[in-house]
Amino acid sequence: MSFFQIHDPVFASYVMGNAPVKRIATGFDWVEGPVWCGDQNCLLFSDIPNNRILRWTEEGLTTFRHPSNYSNGHTRDRQGRLISCEHGTRRVTRTEWDGSITVLADSFQGKSLNSPNDVIVASDGAIWFSDPHYGIMTDYEGFKAVQELPCSVYRIATDGSIAAMITDMACPNGLAFSPDESRLYVADTGRMFSDDPQHIRVFDMKDGRPVNGRLFHKIDTGCADGIRCDADGNLWSSAGDGVHCIAPDGRLLGKILVPETVSNICFGGRAKHRLFITATTSIYSIILNRRGVQWP
Repeated sequence: MSFFQIHDPVFASYVMGNAPVKRIATGFDWVEGPVWCGDQNCLLFSDIPNNRILRWTEEGLTTFRHPSNYSNGHTRDRQGRLISCEHGTRRVTRTEWDGSITVLADSFQGKSLNSPNDVIVASDGAIWFSDPHYGIMTDYEGFKAVQELPCSVYRIATDGSIAAMITDMACPNGLAFSPDESRLYVADTGRMFSDDPQHIRVFDMKDGRPVNGRLFHKIDTGCADGIRCDADGNLWSSAGDGVHCIAPDGRLLGKILVPETVSNICFGGRAKHRLFITATTSIYSIILNRRGVQWP
């Protein structure tokens, strides 16, 4: 079985034929939000419908948090603390080293957030998160919420102030900075029920703000959800048929084929060249000839 589609010859050097896609855990309902914790040599991820965050190591699975307020995306800040997007409480939180929870954002201009989805941290410590409406459209425990704000991308500054940075996307979802943070990539999944392919937009970063937003790439199968950059600036994106690798100029270089719909990805492992893949009911991984850049 071939695990790859080569669309540009360079992609053949990014993958290894003797390093297949491996399913390392399964039996979930919908997995999302993978984040690698290098200091603990573990992967954290969300099993959203079951309201829990799980912890994977080579020794097996344990429960990290239950209930998790239907957490979705996660990352770690520059101090290694866990940052989480919670659908059930419509907020972004930080888990302190003593286990206590600090609320970083739950409203903007006096109105409740929709359902924070994905989150990244810049080198200056600012936290960026997307806020589409998927969580409040979902019937968690018998209730749905009212949308009070447009779907946007927000920035939480180190002083705690919150600013809406992108407000003209249908449903902003996955976020990723280029390695030098000169670009911000945002996946838009707002058209998933139409015939228009899902797409990724790119913004130039100027004085800490995203400008010159434009189409970067259209996903040809399913939708772009979770996205990550490698150290060379290639963008890796979830898709309906697996994981797509996209060059900095927007060209599709190749695909890693996965037997379930992929929701999100992250780089991890000791050398940060192991790609972890959350896909519907399972977690997959593959060793690459490329390294990730996300913290830590």
